[in-house]
Amino acid sequence: MKFRILLLTFCLLLLFSGFSISKNQTENPLVDITELSSMFYLDIRYATANNFLKEPLYDCAKCLLLPEVAEAVINASYYFCDRGYALKFFDCYRPLSVQKQMWEKVPNPIYVADPAVGSVHNRGAAVDVTLATLEGEPVAMGTDYDFFGKAAHIDNFNLPEEVLANRKVLQEGMLYFSFATIQSEWWHFNYKNKSGAPVMDAPLSCK
Repeated sequence: MKFRILLLTFCLLLLFSGFSISKNQTENPLVDITELSSMFYLDIRYATANNFLKEPLYDCAKCLLLPEVAEAVINASYYFCDRGYALKFFDCYRPLSVQKQMWEKVPNPIYVADPAVGSVHNRGAAVDVTLATLEGEPVAMGTDYDFFGKAAHIDNFNLPEEVLANRKVLQEGMLYFSFATIQSEWWHFNYKNKSGAPVMDAPLSCK
């Protein structure tokens, strides 16, 4: 009971610290979620060599999203906080030029969107996320991020009960806030209302 009270207090403090998207921000195509809230963790893998290409693709670790998508994902963060979890972001907006680099190495549309069509990441309307504890400790999901194989598929139920339960929590929470899953990646969520937004190739703002 004491832990529950502390947890609720923590989430309420985050809620009342709040976030807002100013008029100036909405006039820009993308917003930096770290400027709106601090209730999540970043592990932007493409800013490091810890990814399937084994090389950095971004100049800095940023999570940029369309304003409506940022608002939805922050609302989802409140939902998870109330349940004892925080979101950890692996990827958000991805420039089209980076998508082309990925496609050159892995031209398989099951795992990498064809840049001729564009990924929802290229539209600032997709996030790659997992759950962590409020202290930032990882939650078991069965595979690492960017694992290309059946173990990462959301319709694969031949996994430990703990993993299945954790994936269910993540998926149910994200779906509640208008995100959609894809079959091959448990971590990937498209914001349904903006999945048809224009493709962008603006570089990450690394100020």
